[in-house]
Amino acid sequence: MATRWGICSAGKISHDFTVALKTLPAEDHQVVAVAARKLEDAQEFARKHNISKAYGSYEELARDPDVDVVYVGVVHPCHLNACKLFTNAKKNVLCEKPLAMNAKEVKEILDSAKKNNVFLMEAAWTRFFPASVQIRNLLAQEYIGDVKMVRADYGVPRSDQKDLGGGALLDLGIFCLQFISMVYNGEKPESIQASGICLETGVNKTLAVILKYSKNRMAMFTCFTGVQLHNDAIIVGTKGKIQVPSPMWCPTSLVVNKKETQYPVPEPSLPLNFTNSTGKRYEAEEVRQCLLKGLKESPVMPHADSLLLAEMDDEIRRQVGVVYSQDCQ
Repeated sequence: MATRWGICSAGKISHDFTVALKTLPAEDHQVVAVAARKLEDAQEFARKHNISKAYGSYEELARDPDVDVVYVGVVHPCHLNACKLFTNAKKNVLCEKPLAMNAKEVKEILDSAKKNNVFLMEAAWTRFFPASVQIRNLLAQEYIGDVKMVRADYGVPRSDQKDLGGGALLDLGIFCLQFISMVYNGEKPESIQASGICLETGVNKTLAVILKYSKNRMAMFTCFTGVQLHNDAIIVGTKGKIQVPSPMWCPTSLVVNKKETQYPVPEPSLPLNFTNSTGKRYEAEEVRQCLLKGLKESPVMPHADSLLLAEMDDEIRRQVGVVYSQDCQ
């Protein structure tokens, strides 16, 4: 029986996610409804993607009995209310990253999912790419020995609008931070040192972060919303290294001790808004497999990891001096 998806928001990322779902077997995944704040936007999205039901409010989607799981593709300042709306309606949820604006909001979302006994996962899509699966396999085998250093960077021109949750950390740095956290198995760093440049709007445009872990292990990342960086990552161990060429946030190749392997993503049926977005198929399939097993969280992206990421984000923003309105509530 197919997993029946509802799409919350008719924006660019929801378009890409819906295109990605079409690369999976129709008997496994079906989009049955879409909701937007304006009915005409939902109807246009539904026409483009051949979806049978279009709603002009998120509340209507939450009430739809034919929806098994909701993909939340609204901007992240709206994640808290959207996620609670659907979890309180007993819907399973896949929510775009970052899960929320700060750790307090993340706890609210996770508590709501637990209280309502529903599945919830932050859409840290990078973790589900075949290249990322191979990284975890290699690390489990200690193929490159003991990991001593992880480095990542991500820089592209992006929005600096504070009310939309813009800024280098929440928009781009989350990809680097979740990658580092994946490599170090969700361990909390012993210390974090962050430095950055903030705009007059109060968001950070440039960010450099150094994290120190137990057993003298280190990590560092840089992100920049104004220019293109190398956008790659590297894991260095005592017996070699794993390089993740650009784009590290949606990787299609790995270089392990100088040997490169390709992991191509499927071609899209419609033009995409973002790089390699058909790779969202992997997180969607993870959700399906978790639901089939009766799980309430993914072992690959567990709730504890989402909370740790938010707590690290909060500390980095504290050091750099970035405060959003949600931090004052």
